[in-house]
Amino acid sequence: MQIEFEQLVSLSESWLPVLLEYGGKLALALLTLALGWWLINRLSLRLQRLMGGRKVDRALTSFIGSLSNILLKVLLLVSVASMVGVSTASFVAAIGAAGLAIGLALQGSLGNFAGGVLILLFRPFRIGDWIEAQGVSGSVDSIQIFHTTLKTADNKVVVVPNGSLSNGNIVNHSREAVRRVDINLGIDYSSDIRQAREVLLEIARDPRVRQEPAAPQVVVTGLGDNAVALSLRVWVASADYWPVSFEFIEQAKERLERVGIGIPFPQRVVHLIQQ
Repeated sequence: MQIEFEQLVSLSESWLPVLLEYGGKLALALLTLALGWWLINRLSLRLQRLMGGRKVDRALTSFIGSLSNILLKVLLLVSVASMVGVSTASFVAAIGAAGLAIGLALQGSLGNFAGGVLILLFRPFRIGDWIEAQGVSGSVDSIQIFHTTLKTADNKVVVVPNGSLSNGNIVNHSREAVRRVDINLGIDYSSDIRQAREVLLEIARDPRVRQEPAAPQVVVTGLGDNAVALSLRVWVASADYWPVSFEFIEQAKERLERVGIGIPFPQRVVHLIQQ
């Protein structure tokens, strides 16, 4: 009995330091895991609320919230494993290699995804806006994660990848409440510029024409080979841009011809020399 007790004491003396050392590490690791898990959940929830407050698409908000939650928890587990003495070098290397391979294989798709995230976050355009980008123009029909769908004036559907869309120039014709309509035309050199200006300004007396940010004006923009170039510039609501533009062009031709001011067309004079 005495021998067994002495063996037990000897065994406890050899294992007690090990238990105290690793027990403390294990307790600290479990505490870190619990606290980190709670903080990650709170951070993910706060991120989703922040994106929701900025009116980011719900699908994108949910996806980014879940993705960030998973990534942070994976990093937490790796950190906790290293705290208890588990070697994580090979594990991290395997994750890095897999991530690199997936990234290279899906490089184009990831670029489009990142572009979609940027578009949904910074909102250079919204659904219904008329934009011009990547050589096409149309009304924004939908904004997806990987692409944006446009509808052209003749009702064609154009799918534009978000990667190229977010990295290129975008002209948004609908963002501002008012736009300037420029009616460019030419008159004969023999015509009276003042009279032409009065005729064009008479056309601008339209209830759709605004006086702000500038009153209607007619300016000489150039002296061409066959005509004096004039430009009637008026400000209208964005919704009235095309109707006003089409109507004013037609009225300008009719009224200028009515007062005897011609609108010349390109022509070439040929002289025959007989020898």
